[in-house]
Amino acid sequence: MRIQKTPTTNNQPPTTNNRQSKLESNRLKSFKFRYSLIPRFSVMDLYIASELLMPFLFGVGAFSSLGVAIGSVFDLVRQVAESGLMIGIVIKVLLLKMPQFIFYSFPMSTLLAALMAYSRFSSDSELIALRSSGISIYRIVAPAVVLSLLVTGMSFVFNEVVVPAANYEASTTLAKALNKDNLDLKEQNIFYPEYTDEKQPNGDTTKVLRRLFYAEQFDGQRMKKLTILDWSRQGLNQIITAESATWNRQQNIWDFFNGTIYLTSSDAAYRDIVRFEHQQLKLPRAPLDLAGKGRNYDEMNIAQSLDYLKIVRMSGDDKKILKLKVRIQQRISMPFVCVVFGLVGSALGIRPQRTGKATSFGISVLVIFSYYLLLTICGVLGQMAILTPFMAAWMPNFFGLGAGGFLVVRAER
Repeated sequence: MRIQKTPTTNNQPPTTNNRQSKLESNRLKSFKFRYSLIPRFSVMDLYIASELLMPFLFGVGAFSSLGVAIGSVFDLVRQVAESGLMIGIVIKVLLLKMPQFIFYSFPMSTLLAALMAYSRFSSDSELIALRSSGISIYRIVAPAVVLSLLVTGMSFVFNEVVVPAANYEASTTLAKALNKDNLDLKEQNIFYPEYTDEKQPNGDTTKVLRRLFYAEQFDGQRMKKLTILDWSRQGLNQIITAESATWNRQQNIWDFFNGTIYLTSSDAAYRDIVRFEHQQLKLPRAPLDLAGKGRNYDEMNIAQSLDYLKIVRMSGDDKKILKLKVRIQQRISMPFVCVVFGLVGSALGIRPQRTGKATSFGISVLVIFSYYLLLTICGVLGQMAILTPFMAAWMPNFFGLGAGGFLVVRAER
């Protein structure tokens, strides 16, 4: 018996169901392609991350507590003994100081966590098992690098939003408790030197001091006990003293009260003495802006530091300008120390060894000390204009990344 086959035609138009199935298939392929571009966490990643988390949290608690004890507790105990500072104020100041030391502990804890976790993997032969499965050292170290990047972002936000405000509140609280009327050094002794560029006979340009502004106190509205040395006029110098002065916002000029103007000639001989109850003088507003900041470097974020840099630039004090530039670059570079320590800790931990927690802690202290010593040296070189502010702040990071990368490549080989 012969079975007759039914002829099929390839030229039949596709049905509606066929078109729909093809569209769904294309959408599924497109979704799979886009999903494949998203990095996915494997079981190994989650396992390594869990091993990194607990040492990291332990390090944050240990290093921040140690920092508070060394940096604040001893000084506050001395204030209690000498000035009768209340215990409630001490506790409040310690809590406000804690964010700064927590920020300092982030990179240290990242180093400790990576070193402890990967040292345990190495001593328990788990690294050998992973390598025998065909997993490279780069892939094994990747979770620590990702964690350090997350900590970097967190520490950057923390150092910009929380730390400056907490430090300023701590210093304000302590100043009020010690009856300092909330005046720090900048609000008590305001020096403002004003420089101008003067061309020398040989063609060189040098900065020459033209005016020196000094006020003993600033209460937020009024400068008190002022002395101004002015060499801005050719062949005529003047010394201005006054009990107080305020800035006239309507006329953009200074109002001086109860003072004396001593006019001298170029040979330092007195020419005239003018006493006044009220005198208006056209002087720069910069001393008021300088005193109005009322914050040190640790109490300003990057935006506030840049505003302060604009004020300092008007004074022409090159040393202070350079120092502030270095501090701003260091404020940007410091959070990225977490990436450096994460890579270095991983590279040191994956070496074949048998180290305990105490050894890991000791290595962490050694690496931390070496890094911050290099950071201090580079900062000094930056303030001496031997290094640029950028290189002074970032060179330790570049050196640490290079050393960590070299150790990882060496371990892979």
